[in-house]
Amino acid sequence: MATKRSKRASKTSAARSKRKIRARATPTERRARPKGAINAWEDDPGAGAQPSGGQVLQRPVPVLRDAPFPIRIAHPASAPDAKPHPPGTAQFRYWTAAEALRRGADFWGALLPGTSWEVGSILPVDLDFGSDLNAFYDREGLKFFHGTGAGRTVFSGESPDVVCHELGHAVLDSFKPQLFDAASIEVAAFHESFGDMSALLSALQLPSVREGVLVETGGALGRSSRLSRLAEQLAWAIRQSVPSAVEPDCLRNAVNTFFYRDPDTLPTTAPAASLSSEPHSLSRVFTGAFFEGLAGMLATTKKKDEAALLQVSQDMGAILVQGIRAASVVPTFFSQVAATMLGVAASQFSAQAYELPLRSGFVRHGVLPPAMALAATRARMPRRTEAFAATPTESKSLPTLHLSVAEYGLGIPSIVVYAAAEPKRLEVSGAALAVGAAPSPGEDKAAKSFFEDLLRRGRLKVVTKPGKPGAEIMRSSAASTHETHTHELRREGGQMVLRRVRIDCGHACC
Repeated sequence: MATKRSKRASKTSAARSKRKIRARATPTERRARPKGAINAWEDDPGAGAQPSGGQVLQRPVPVLRDAPFPIRIAHPASAPDAKPHPPGTAQFRYWTAAEALRRGADFWGALLPGTSWEVGSILPVDLDFGSDLNAFYDREGLKFFHGTGAGRTVFSGESPDVVCHELGHAVLDSFKPQLFDAASIEVAAFHESFGDMSALLSALQLPSVREGVLVETGGALGRSSRLSRLAEQLAWAIRQSVPSAVEPDCLRNAVNTFFYRDPDTLPTTAPAASLSSEPHSLSRVFTGAFFEGLAGMLATTKKKDEAALLQVSQDMGAILVQGIRAASVVPTFFSQVAATMLGVAASQFSAQAYELPLRSGFVRHGVLPPAMALAATRARMPRRTEAFAATPTESKSLPTLHLSVAEYGLGIPSIVVYAAAEPKRLEVSGAALAVGAAPSPGEDKAAKSFFEDLLRRGRLKVVTKPGKPGAEIMRSSAASTHETHTHELRREGGQMVLRRVRIDCGHACC
């Protein structure tokens, strides 16, 4: 028996070694590439509270039209020469955006084989859609902007953080499209969290980022670092006019101490130092739990080197994708995703012992109460092969309900909304501030809260007859070069239906 165990152990060790060797080469690195190289930013052009200080590195020429997830830069219409251009030029901005787009698409494409864009077979990208400190995804493509701060022009599409965040919205819409129109503050916040998680995981596909962040943090990934600090340059530009809208050294930091709160108990807007129901603000709860879990997963590995960090990032991506696909779309969506992720970690990654650090992150940020987090690990999840091969059975649309809006002066008694009302697979919700779980709101209450939140933040396009009072709220900070509302009421089949127009990532948005 001892001999058999020894042989089995040797085979297991050899298999693990092969997996580690394969893990070191990312999809981009394995692709047959055209000759030559381009210059690109390693992560963000900014450095902490400063607008500049990013690291330039040379990367192989990205081929955007390749599978998985083909992409086309529609503006500018033609690509500049594929060679190392200096920072500050339009040519450099083109190639640094292209490199980030290809790297992010490769990462998610490996986890979502056979998935296509919700917008069609290819994702169009506009690298300069107008003047604004902004970027957004709509079901036409990705749009980036240029804006000024203290006399300096910054381009949102020049930041790999911003590019991979927006790409994350398009990826999530491709495999969980019912989230797009969901009338739920928490679902909207999760979309923003996924964008930030996309930026973080895509950055970790670069060896230099992995090596650099391990040196910067002394191997303790959970410390604030250039990895956890997102979109430093864009944040700097926003800070010049609205200092309280962003954090002191970045747009959002994945290392934070925010604890879950029912969105109905939060203010509609708040300074960056506080939590609000605004989706970007609320998203930091889930992102903080995710990043703490990621750091804990790395701590379980033997070597804790850059190869281990690459493997952990890819494993986390697999756990996240499976958790989202299986999660029920309900008002307490954070807890559904978290609980499902714990089940995936416990059933498919038991040898790696990922469940404990993930559970700790979700409990410490209140995404799950302790008892519910423990119960979630016992939920039966499909085997990994089943999960990757599965095609989601859910409808692309959520159940609808009629929402009374007579009190808002819209000239109509009710509207139709897509409610976060799927049957719950798991009986979980976020943590209460004291003991146990917070109350789970019904889908009708969640939808009404979502609608009024849109009105308060001036994000609903309201059309009323001239001279008649209505519920429209103006935003003094809205860009004058393009529309910035995120939702509108459309007449469909004789009914007014609340529809999302775009997922807008300006500093006062969504």
